Amino acid sequence: MNKYLRLFRFGNCLMGAIGVLIACFIAAGFDLGDHAIKVIIGCVLVICFEAGGNALNDYVDYEIDMTAHPDRPIPCGEISRKTAQICGIAGLAVAVILSFLISFDTVPLVILCAILMFAYETVLKQRGFVGNLTIAVLTGLIFLFGGSIIGDYSQVWTLALLATLVSIGREIAKDIEDVESDEGSRKTLPMIIGRKKAATLAAAFFVIGPILSFIPLLDNTFGILYCSVIVADIIFIYCATIVFKDAHKAEKLAKVAMFAALISFVLGVI
Repeated sequence: MNKYLRLFRFGNCLMGAIGVLIACFIAAGFDLGDHAIKVIIGCVLVICFEAGGNALNDYVDYEIDMTAHPDRPIPCGEISRKTAQICGIAGLAVAVILSFLISFDTVPLVILCAILMFAYETVLKQRGFVGNLTIAVLTGLIFLFGGSIIGDYSQVWTLALLATLVSIGREIAKDIEDVESDEGSRKTLPMIIGRKKAATLAAAFFVIGPILSFIPLLDNTFGILYCSVIVADIIFIYCATIVFKDAHKAEKLAKVAMFAALISFVLGVI
């Protein structure tokens, strides 16, 4: 694969664009075609944003990647750190510029995301739980971004909040799993309060997600097919029970549950 596509983790960038497309569909329903140009720009914007964030990640973590990910472009000597830094800043800057082509509602949102991403990669990543919160907020903002493209947040705010909260659980579970490898480089929540207490907190966030998922049922936001969200809820609750013994499995299953919840929101619109 091309060295720049590897630097940008282009597959992840495309997944981000698909996430925004789905968020736009949830916000607009079958009127999505009326916003086609703005949606396309939004998808390109997210690709540029994530490419920039991933390039910054490789720039900052080059020493760790020398042993953890020796096949990445910088450790391989295919791309210099300076080039990665330029690509990272340029990607975030292009995303902000593109936001002006969508609407003024999207501009402050994208600027906020760019600031959070830059702060995370350069400072907050090393601060443990603050870094977890930052990534979780960025995850939730993807869905609010979809709402901003359409100009309607009423259908996406619940999903954005759900995604943010369960992502906190996922990030804590990942830190529990990585305690040994993070020793000396980061001060994560499990290191500060212990694995058991951290797992309890992660479990709490995994349970809050299913509780929030009932809001659209109570206010009749979506159609009957949204009831399929019970599948995601069951997986999230299972994650809460196993995170104490197998944080890795809980983190991976939480990602599956989030995807299932996303599908349920789409079905609810249909």
